[in-house]
Amino acid sequence: MTALFPQPGQLLGQHLGLRALVPADRPALQAAASDPLIWDQHPTTDRHTPAGFGTWFDKALAEQALIVEDPTNGKTLGTSRFYDWQEATREVAIGHTFLVRDCWGGPYNGEMKQLMLRHAFKHADTVWFHVAVGNHRSRRAMEKLGAVLDHDGVLEGLPYHYMAMTAARWAALS
Repeated sequence: MTALFPQPGQLLGQHLGLRALVPADRPALQAAASDPLIWDQHPTTDRHTPAGFGTWFDKALAEQALIVEDPTNGKTLGTSRFYDWQEATREVAIGHTFLVRDCWGGPYNGEMKQLMLRHAFKHADTVWFHVAVGNHRSRRAMEKLGAVLDHDGVLEGLPYHYMAMTAARWAALS
């Protein structure tokens, strides 16, 4: 089993906060994930269904996902996680992210990724973003953040863009 990435206690920004996902978050997160349009560019498009969500949620708990909430009222906005931690090479991936559509096109995704990158670079030198080839929204969001396409590859049998952010690039952009 791969070692898990050192998790933050809580990451707090102006528009959102992230904390460890717990089993009690399931109903609110399932409600947030129930919009099929959230998943239309993802490789697994059934996550809005109870069965699809259940499989996804169990994996999210096992991988120590973070829940994304509105810091003013605690409303569930989505989730993200650190995964594929390679301690020897100091590389980690950030992904399995979704946000409710009310948070699309605003400051939310960028702020969330900035908070996560700030934490990641305490432990890692490179952060990977695996973006499904057909997920144009996510690719544009990663490019806007400053991640660069390193190569294309296959992940879990599907084609992905492997986009990278190094600590040096992050420092230069910050």
